[in-house]
Amino acid sequence: MNQGSLLFVVGARPNFIKIAPICMILQKRGNIPFKIVHTGQHYDYAMSDVFFDELNIPNPDFHLSIGSGNHGKQTGEMMGKLEELCTDHSFSAIIVIGDVNSTLAGALVGAKLKIPVVHVESGLRSFNRTMPEEINRVATDHVSDLLFAPTQLAIKNLRNEGLADRTYFSGDVMYDMILKGLELAQEKSDVLKKLNLNPDDYFLATLHRPYNVDEPEQLSAIINGLSQLEHKVLLSAHPRLRKNLTQFGIAPGDNIQITEPFGYLDFIMLQKNAKKIITDSGAFRKKHSFANTLRNAAFRNRMGGNRRNRR
Repeated sequence: MNQGSLLFVVGARPNFIKIAPICMILQKRGNIPFKIVHTGQHYDYAMSDVFFDELNIPNPDFHLSIGSGNHGKQTGEMMGKLEELCTDHSFSAIIVIGDVNSTLAGALVGAKLKIPVVHVESGLRSFNRTMPEEINRVATDHVSDLLFAPTQLAIKNLRNEGLADRTYFSGDVMYDMILKGLELAQEKSDVLKKLNLNPDDYFLATLHRPYNVDEPEQLSAIINGLSQLEHKVLLSAHPRLRKNLTQFGIAPGDNIQITEPFGYLDFIMLQKNAKKIITDSGAFRKKHSFANTLRNAAFRNRMGGNRRNRR
């Protein structure tokens, strides 16, 4: 690799959670420098800063302050500012995570500037091209140099797309973060007491996919279904979901309690004690440790040593 720091490109709630265990390992090792750039895709405290505070993630070294916008506009603005950043600084590799617009923007800029791109959480597929995240996943995988896949199914998907030679079964950063998060949550979270909840006596729900929250009929059907459940439903609501419920005139049932998005530690505690979890998130799957992969000598060499110079 070129001399210089690794650059983590993050910008949305899932990114912040997923870089935490990687940062912990790199900080413990101490011999691989890294920087963090926050694109500003998510920017309010509940969707952004709280995760840096709770999970002891180093404060971002760079802020792009992109903010909200349509997919093309937002991704394009990110690319422009990331290109300037990468031109002004020397980075040995760009690390992108997951499937948000910040992920795609970082991968495309790295590929065009001939900076090696590493995609963590690669190979996940819904095979639904109406999902913006699916486009981001596929495009990011095909321009990246190293693909760290969290599951064997992800490995199979990448093999089927002709990407086997750059793919590694890395394990799952979310699994590592859950293990650490549970420890911290047991110490610091009092969310059950604050919400007057008893373990195993409520359902925890999240909704955020555009095809679920932006279509009135679909959203109405989901809320109607949740309203008919026999237990209390705690619905952690993204700001867009709250806006659409009001705009579409959809009234949740008496058993649904709509809340602001939770910090990571509170959310882990709520997951642990929920009777059931109802979600359209892709984060719930069989887990294997990513941290163990980073301890492997082969990966240490690839991440910090003999990588071809592509500039």
